[in-house]
Amino acid sequence: MIDLKNISKSFNGRVILENVTSSFEKGHVNLVIGGSGSGKTVMMKCMVGLVDIDEGEILYDGKPFSGLSRKERKPFRQEIGMVFQGGALFDSLTVEQNVMFPLNMFTRLSLEEKKERVNFCLKRVNLENVNNLGPSELSGGMKKRVAIARAIAPNPNYLFCDEPNSGLDPRTSIVIDNLIKEITEEFSITTIVNTHDMNSVMEIGDKILFLFEGKKWWEGSVDDILRTDNKEINDFIFASKLAKAIKKV
Repeated sequence: MIDLKNISKSFNGRVILENVTSSFEKGHVNLVIGGSGSGKTVMMKCMVGLVDIDEGEILYDGKPFSGLSRKERKPFRQEIGMVFQGGALFDSLTVEQNVMFPLNMFTRLSLEEKKERVNFCLKRVNLENVNNLGPSELSGGMKKRVAIARAIAPNPNYLFCDEPNSGLDPRTSIVIDNLIKEITEEFSITTIVNTHDMNSVMEIGDKILFLFEGKKWWEGSVDDILRTDNKEINDFIFASKLAKAIKKV
């Protein structure tokens, strides 16, 4: 579980996050939604330690994370998997080398053990016999699956995904959504996903946090979101559906 307690963050006097409190449970897909500039990407960067919060507290399974030095955060970082928007694979490395990258950084496994883990992770995301390919030889969906394999390679307790369906067609998006859901439940991971895709919200969201102008504006389940009378979240849902309909035309 990850707890946020009254966290705030500003850049050059501009408030990005204001007094946000929430909890993200283990074994569940926790979705963070909101329009551009709502603060969801900055919040994720704060949660993984890429950006320091100004106020408040971030706890990993009850243990303080915010306020620690870079060195003190290393044990936590070893338990974090990250899927970046676009995949963020290293173009100069093969698929195998990309997935092995966090194992080289955070483990003392032998080369044989690393290769075994790489093959396990690639098989888990339904990719086999692609070890020696380069990222340029992969489709967009394959790149995302390699990114997920890399994220789960060190067997993390926490998985962060930033817009994992960005740039993907609807069918491939469903594949990625289902994969994230399956991995979360299978390995009992605390998963946080930033998304603007309402299909993802409805299909895999166990909990939804809606940010509006840097504040926690709404929080609840999929059933709750279908019944809410919150104007801002209903406007967001309508705009998301309209954008998707226009994109199909």
